[in-house]
Amino acid sequence: MPRALLLGVAGVVVLYVSVNVVCVRALGPGGLAATTTPASTVMRLALGERGAALLALGIAFSTVGFLAQGILTAPRVYYAMAADGLFFRAVGYLHPRTRVPVVAIALQGLVAVVIALAGRYEQILNYVVSVDFIAMGLTATGLFVFRGRGEVASFRAPGHPWTTLFFVLSCWAVVASAVFAHPGDTVIGLGLMAAGLPAYFFWKGRRAVTASPDAPSTPGAVDRRE
Repeated sequence: MPRALLLGVAGVVVLYVSVNVVCVRALGPGGLAATTTPASTVMRLALGERGAALLALGIAFSTVGFLAQGILTAPRVYYAMAADGLFFRAVGYLHPRTRVPVVAIALQGLVAVVIALAGRYEQILNYVVSVDFIAMGLTATGLFVFRGRGEVASFRAPGHPWTTLFFVLSCWAVVASAVFAHPGDTVIGLGLMAAGLPAYFFWKGRRAVTASPDAPSTPGAVDRRE
């Protein structure tokens, strides 16, 4: 698994850097700044309109693949929240035959439609970037907490604490860059994330009331083990 992760990340880094080098060499800094679709512009220069269309088709297929993993993973978070009593109980419903959280998936699709209609692609991307990198930075910061407690981890982190610190600082640098470049969009994204705090405390309070000895039992509660 570590070898697969390292080779996969290295492959992505090489691919992304190579694409950037090609775009800069083909278009120059000025041409690159003047286009919102640099890859298609480069292909148009190299192979004409047919090349640009083929690349656009490849990007569309790649986007569908990314959406597929989002559909598979994000609804499971809502399902887990419902199973822990931190969200609407109905969201934890599993289809009796497929064992799929169909309500959570439908909710994910509805939210995605609302977000897609709420702004431009660039705006939506700016909403997500800062939130994603804050989460990734906090995840890596958790390693310092666990190691500080003396807990034995089930995995090794080569170069820790320096490699971990470098990753955390890189995440914070991306967040700072997003705030500087797109302050309005970043604030909206952070506001959406912060809106989850009162919702969390509300559901946590409800769970505490439901779990109290005097609370009536609720038949058919979601079983997390499913």
